[in-house]
Amino acid sequence: MPITKIYPTSHFVRVYKKLPENIKARAKQQEKKFIINSFDTSLKTHKLKGELEGFWSYSVNYQYRILFRFMKGDEVLYYDIGTHEIYR
Repeated sequence: MPITKIYPTSHFVRVYKKLPENIKARAKQQEKKFIINSFDTSLKTHKLKGELEGFWSYSVNYQYRILFRFMKGDEVLYYDIGTHEIYR
């Protein structure tokens, strides 16, 4: 099912603004795929465990990830974007 709405948290927006332009561009490309198919294999979408149980992540590139939660139906809440440091 395609994603119809993505809600970024204020933290996500703040961190996103500080990213290098090439990472922002790549994030936009990956988000387009994510909207069409959240489990596109190139995104490497996966469920997180431990303290981040209930959260999911998908790859922007080899280093960067987007941390999110599925909401009701076809809506998503973006929490963070960054390297593996976001998992701490």
